[in-house]
Amino acid sequence: MRRNTDLLITALAPIIWGSTYWVTTEYLPPNYPLTVAMLRALPVGLLILLVVRQFPTGAWWPKVFVLGALNFSIFWALLFVAAYRLPGGVAATVGAIQPLIVIVLSRLLLKSPVRALAVFAGFTGVIGIAFLILTPQATFDPIGLGAGFLGAISMACGTVLSRRWQAPVSLLTFTGWQLAAGGLLLLPVAMLMEPPLPSLSQSNLLGFLYLGLIGAAFTYVIWFRGIARLEPSLVSTLGFLSPLSAVVIGWLLLNQSLSGLQVFGVFIVFISVWMTQHANYRPAALALSQGKAN
Repeated sequence: MRRNTDLLITALAPIIWGSTYWVTTEYLPPNYPLTVAMLRALPVGLLILLVVRQFPTGAWWPKVFVLGALNFSIFWALLFVAAYRLPGGVAATVGAIQPLIVIVLSRLLLKSPVRALAVFAGFTGVIGIAFLILTPQATFDPIGLGAGFLGAISMACGTVLSRRWQAPVSLLTFTGWQLAAGGLLLLPVAMLMEPPLPSLSQSNLLGFLYLGLIGAAFTYVIWFRGIARLEPSLVSTLGFLSPLSAVVIGWLLLNQSLSGLQVFGVFIVFISVWMTQHANYRPAALALSQGKAN
């Protein structure tokens, strides 16, 4: 029961992330990907630090900046490059390989077993995402494809290292450290590569508040909570729910059509998530029964 509760809570993060495209296109000024990524991370990260009044010590300083770079700076920057150079469907499908990368990294860094059903579920999820959002008009840009692939590697590394490096602080503090570090790393890059933002409207401010407080602080607290309690391969597969959520939001709020193939893709994505949970549940249940027997 506790495991199912952890799954449901963790799944909220990618479901909310699915609203990022809608908020970005409807509420934020266009063509400022690095600045938007920086403003999504740095202000809320500094706000959390003001609330918790706790900073890294010793070896945690370099670890926090590595995690902040992988989970936020590098990942978000490459994500926006892919999004700008590729159609959304292609970008999301390339990013969907992340669970497969997590399986490999978990084996190398955490000594986690490689389960055939989890690998099959990862490939199934990629197919489901392809059905969900790829269209016949999709084009393939080499730089965009490379950015999408490297972004998936970055978040996969951040997911696995977040599990390996368990900070002796609250999840809110751990999230604040990483957001602040990631935002600080993005700040000089955004200032050098992009012009200053225009005057912000009320809707722009609301969009930034949503992406910072809800789309970053809240979601990453529950995401890191899931990483600490569940297998990284299972948590990463929940990321399939993000493009699924984006498609549903587009259908509900932007009057976008939903084809039969997309509905089939939704079904495949849910099957993939269920297979990954089943692959990780059986060994956990077996270990629990053996522990009771002993």
